[in-house]
Amino acid sequence: MQYLLFISGGEIVLVMLLALLFFGSKAIPDIAKTLGKGMREFKKATNEIKRELNEHTSDIKKDIDEVTTTVTKETNDIKKGITERFDD
Repeated sequence: MQYLLFISGGEIVLVMLLALLFFGSKAIPDIAKTLGKGMREFKKATNEIKRELNEHTSDIKKDIDEVTTTVTKETNDIKKGITERFDD
């Protein structure tokens, strides 16, 4: 049996029936429209926050990549020097 947010199909139908009785058939589309707008704004704000975080952390990522490259190069140079020393 499939559950959506820990609610079974029968419970969803019951909630919709109660909403229909409580708000009436004319108010339901307006409520759904308002919820849709709210969800869209929330998603837009979330994407904006993600974009700003990526922008501000790109400099840090670039610095870390440079350090990683430098350390890798120096480590390879040391390995090469040790290998050449033992080969002689």
